[in-house]
Amino acid sequence: MDLKWSQAELKFREEVRTWLRANVPRQPRPHAIEECRDYDLEWQRCQFDGGWAGISWPVEYGGRGLGLAEQMIWYEEYARAGAPPSGTSFVGLNHAGPTLIARADDEQRRAHLPKILRGEVIWCQGFSEPEAGSDLASLKTRAVIDGDELVINGQKTWTSYANVADYQELLVRTDPEAPKHKGISWAICDMRLPGIDIRPITTMHGEQHFCEVFYDNVQIPLTNVVGEINDGWSVAMSTLSFERGTAFMADQIELAHQVERLIEAAQRLPGPVGKAPAVTDDEIRRRLATARAEVAALRAMTYMNVSRIARQKNPGPEGSQIRFYYSQVLRRVYDLAMDVLGDRSVVDDGEERDKIFGYLNSFRSSISAGTKDIQRNIIGERILGLPRSR
Repeated sequence: MDLKWSQAELKFREEVRTWLRANVPRQPRPHAIEECRDYDLEWQRCQFDGGWAGISWPVEYGGRGLGLAEQMIWYEEYARAGAPPSGTSFVGLNHAGPTLIARADDEQRRAHLPKILRGEVIWCQGFSEPEAGSDLASLKTRAVIDGDELVINGQKTWTSYANVADYQELLVRTDPEAPKHKGISWAICDMRLPGIDIRPITTMHGEQHFCEVFYDNVQIPLTNVVGEINDGWSVAMSTLSFERGTAFMADQIELAHQVERLIEAAQRLPGPVGKAPAVTDDEIRRRLATARAEVAALRAMTYMNVSRIARQKNPGPEGSQIRFYYSQVLRRVYDLAMDVLGDRSVVDDGEERDKIFGYLNSFRSSISAGTKDIQRNIIGERILGLPRSR
């Protein structure tokens, strides 16, 4: 990837910057899940109406059809402008949408991709189960073929935004006699179907965006299967490659901006001893410098991955390197933020509230999208060629 931006790319960057400056919402994103849905969809519709939704998505489904360089520029300027996170739109924009582009048939793409980009629907992910989280291939939610339908029975857990979602990317076992990586199918599930019971899970920072989902004879048309019956593991690997690779591009760039804002805070807030600014403390200054270096390394890894995807078209296992490193850096940055804030970390307003929220939310970074141990296994086996762990 040529890191010297072309004149066309520089012009594109200026157009992005100008549009974001005029259109980024002024009101903060709410925390109540129902209000989040309305806020996120309204912001997604604003991006679509302005011609900025789906930068790299195909034109025929509502996107811009541009390259990954333009996608990277969009994410960089998006973070610089302080634009809100995709929130409840994340799964549709970064998991389901890219998976449908890569693996669905034309009818499925036409039915779902434009609605995601226009901000009309929310998607959730039905992968993890109580006994099949990191070991996803051990999932037990059953799907029996009955005529032209799948009949679903089972349970999913840690399903983000299920309580406000319209559709779900759902993994089910369609052949219980097959080896565990076989006999799995990837299906589009309408969350309004009879037999679906959604139970929110309250997290330690008070949110209810995680849910348990129970399926009692839920009937899904066979036409909702993406790819082939019993080939869902292959489709799921496409989903997880996007989740661990390009999906977190914006988060990585936002983390770099968080570090710069933290440095600014350390320059004006008193340190742990006395009234001098926190940045004058040797240990805090060292940790701030390390954080800046680590997010720079993370960005370099992201650029390298974007360059690789531009040649290979689909994300590979290298996304696990970025996902693993991001989760570790994120935790260290928010640990540092709490030390910079000091006693102010118990205050629940303004910028301090956002950092406290980020700190509590950061604990899940080493679990979501595959635990840090799973990421290490992927890196060892698929990149370094080490023997499979037992």
